[in-house]
Amino acid sequence: MDNSSGVGVLDKAALVLSALESGPATLAGLVAATGLARPTAHRLAVALEHHRMVARDMQGRFILGPRLAELAAAAGEDRLLATAGPVLTHLRDVTGESAQLYRRQGDMRICVAAAERLSGLRDTVPVGSTLTMKAGSSAQVLMAWEEPERLHRGLQGARFTATALSGVRRRGWAQSIGEREPGVASVSAPVRGPSNRVVAAVSVSGPIERLTRHPGRMHAQAVIDAAARLSEALRRSGG
Repeated sequence: MDNSSGVGVLDKAALVLSALESGPATLAGLVAATGLARPTAHRLAVALEHHRMVARDMQGRFILGPRLAELAAAAGEDRLLATAGPVLTHLRDVTGESAQLYRRQGDMRICVAAAERLSGLRDTVPVGSTLTMKAGSSAQVLMAWEEPERLHRGLQGARFTATALSGVRRRGWAQSIGEREPGVASVSAPVRGPSNRVVAAVSVSGPIERLTRHPGRMHAQAVIDAAARLSEALRRSGG
């Protein structure tokens, strides 16, 4: 067998998963694609189904399972975080404001990385903080490219409107002034994975006194550049 690792059962399981990469397959299809004996192909596919690495479609054909997507997302998050530190530090130094990276988690967003302004009045968001998806420029960015049904649900009770999110999609960045917290302004831009899906939001935030009531004029380009660097790193690493 090509690409043999010396662990036969794993090599055969890898054959099954590789066969499903091109789309759904019946048991006969798996046998043809892998060259495995029919009982072996069936036993491996059912075992992989138990571990959610294989699933069935509506016609009962074997397909790649949800566990693979979960593992891929975790790997993508690791790559994102590995790149985030220096990108956020540079963004903080360029803007003079605190910089954060947010990911959506259900109905909340979580700060997964941050670079704080070193002195003076600043907006501090500790890593691990969960914040609302109903207010703030990064919430707008994480919401703006959602599919219509999820977007419609997310707008219920939000401090921003569908029209505002349309503007975010058109510009490619969002701003908020006192939306999440009185006296705080922020600017955010989307980080995109290899499939072009928005996977995170990069932000700078600070007091309105410094960022003014038009923070995007000051910092949108720097935030967009930081988001582009993170998106490029994810594209290069394939996740």
